[in-house]
Amino acid sequence: MNQKAFIFDLDGVIVDTAKYHYLAWQKIANRLGINFTHEHNELLKGVSRIRSLEIILGLGNVQATDADKEAWLLEKNTDYLNYITNMQADEILVGVMPVLNWLKENGQGIALGSASKNARPILEKVGILNYFEVIVDGNDVTNAKPDPEVFVKAAQQLGKHVEGAIVFEDSVAGIQAANIAGMISIGIGDKAILHEAQYNFNDFTEIDTHFLETLVNK
Repeated sequence: MNQKAFIFDLDGVIVDTAKYHYLAWQKIANRLGINFTHEHNELLKGVSRIRSLEIILGLGNVQATDADKEAWLLEKNTDYLNYITNMQADEILVGVMPVLNWLKENGQGIALGSASKNARPILEKVGILNYFEVIVDGNDVTNAKPDPEVFVKAAQQLGKHVEGAIVFEDSVAGIQAANIAGMISIGIGDKAILHEAQYNFNDFTEIDTHFLETLVNK
């Protein structure tokens, strides 16, 4: 069997930490008098922390100094970390574990490619850190998606070909990054939003072993 690089985004793909990001951002937005809804939160998917703050400030036309921004970023991250401290294995999204188990049993390269700077503690909390040979997160890259840096580094660190690596993503920026890198992009979520992906699934329960074998043998 061929050996490929299978690269997973974290938020919205393996676990749903988006709800915790939302709560932490909403707390700051409320204090600044900015109406921040779930729809607005979609704009932050796959986006860096500082860019997320700028988007929120833009929603309320709020001007801020660099010092203000730094303080809010720190506060947001502190609140977020408090939320994820209590995460457990039951927060792994449905269907993810059978896919990870099949990949591991069949000797495939498994990596994480995420903008999150808290990827390792989250994977540790939910008990699956040992599945990932390579973790490339927001601490390791300088360019945010749709720049493919995070995925290219993950494939390279796995020692696998960059072209033809397989990426599981739930954000438009992430799908675009995979496509730019010449990787196989698999959208997890709403097909109408992730229409640029080569394959689309609502969640991992729709991915069977036959499909995984097809990817490996491409």
